[in-house]
Amino acid sequence: MTRDAVIARAHAYFDDAGGYWTDLARRVAIPTECQKPERLPVLYQYLEDEMRPCFEAIGYTCQVYDNPMEGMGPALLATRTEDKSLPTILGYGHGDVVRGHEGRWAEDRDPWKLTRDGDKVYGRGTADNKGQHSVHMGALKSVIEERGHLGFNSKFIIETGEENGSWGFKDMVALHKDDFAADFYFASDGPRVDMAKPNLTLGCRGTRNFDLVLDMREGGHHSGNWGGLLANPGVILGNAIATIADVNGKILVDGWRPPPISNSVRDALKDVKREGGPNAPKINTEWGEPGLTEAEKVYAWNTFEVLAFVTGNPDKPVNAVPPRAHANCQLRYVVGTDPELILPALRRHLDGQGYPMIEIHEPPAENSGRFNAARTDPDHPWASWMKATVQRMTGEPTAILPNSGGSICNDVFQDVLGIPFVWMPLSYTGCSQHAPNEHILWSLTREGMGLVTGIYWDLGDPETAYRP
Repeated sequence: MTRDAVIARAHAYFDDAGGYWTDLARRVAIPTECQKPERLPVLYQYLEDEMRPCFEAIGYTCQVYDNPMEGMGPALLATRTEDKSLPTILGYGHGDVVRGHEGRWAEDRDPWKLTRDGDKVYGRGTADNKGQHSVHMGALKSVIEERGHLGFNSKFIIETGEENGSWGFKDMVALHKDDFAADFYFASDGPRVDMAKPNLTLGCRGTRNFDLVLDMREGGHHSGNWGGLLANPGVILGNAIATIADVNGKILVDGWRPPPISNSVRDALKDVKREGGPNAPKINTEWGEPGLTEAEKVYAWNTFEVLAFVTGNPDKPVNAVPPRAHANCQLRYVVGTDPELILPALRRHLDGQGYPMIEIHEPPAENSGRFNAARTDPDHPWASWMKATVQRMTGEPTAILPNSGGSICNDVFQDVLGIPFVWMPLSYTGCSQHAPNEHILWSLTREGMGLVTGIYWDLGDPETAYRP
């Protein structure tokens, strides 16, 4: 029994037509669109009919917890306790997906059917996150079959509301804190920073979505007869947004700029290069906070985005001064930014710039995308152990990102459970997650299967195990 042997076993499961492909195809076929309220029964179906039997088959006991927030998705906790004297690792995946966008996929692909074109395997949830938590499930199964046991205690959460901002999930875990308690955390989500080599991620930026609304009057009015007399809400809102960030995206709002980047974070990012793959967009080097590297802009700083801007009817414009303008906006923020002060700071800023008439609205929960920033310090022993373990397998230095550019529910594990967390992303930035044509790279996923299996193997080997 060796690490090489268990990795070979995991790869055999991955390569078998009745193995990983079949499991993932079955999971992708369940349309777990959490942003559609009518899909709530489907979210329960994913947990009860798909996750429960798969975990129970490898010796886990399972419990499904209802979300304390009405209408939001439940979560499953799978638990395997081998010896109470051993440490417990907590894993995580989310079974929910964004909307399928049927009819908008290239070559008329069905988002709920796994299809392959060369190295790309298409389907909603392949990258985010069914394909990634399926790797962990396959890895755990391989270790149990090879060794006869894990060599540690294991808990694994499958959430079904992450794409809604995990509303209610934090309260759910807090209500059942003893059930979810663990010593440390390991999971996979998101893309690698460089698709050619693995990296570890120690947290995430927070997200705060909000709407800026200027509603000036009832109905539009002829621009020839009224132009020059009626204030145009589109022009006013556009000028207001220009005071929030300058022409190159530098944030101008007091209270929105994070504290200086710490030495440990700057050191962790010094050799990190962005490599998004062949379909990635070209980086605008002058965009963002001046004086920062590309990696620091994404992983160590705050960014403001206008996600959508509407005034009038862009599809069928008429010669009229529009009555209303509406912008959907977002702040991605790092640890050190107080989330409760984000909107009050914006209110002060707009008032001070002469825009008290612009209203700030919070979107409904199902579209809020709200997460708090959270991070494990790069010097934490769990981060160091994971880095050393991956390096033993690859024979190359392993990059550690202090946090990802995106957002997920790390604050639950930090604030409620008080445990360190490390992620190993198994996708790449060109995967089209959240869009039509979502896919994984088969070769990259196979490599991830071996790496994740090796980590679990070393975790249960007394010679290499992490003991907090």
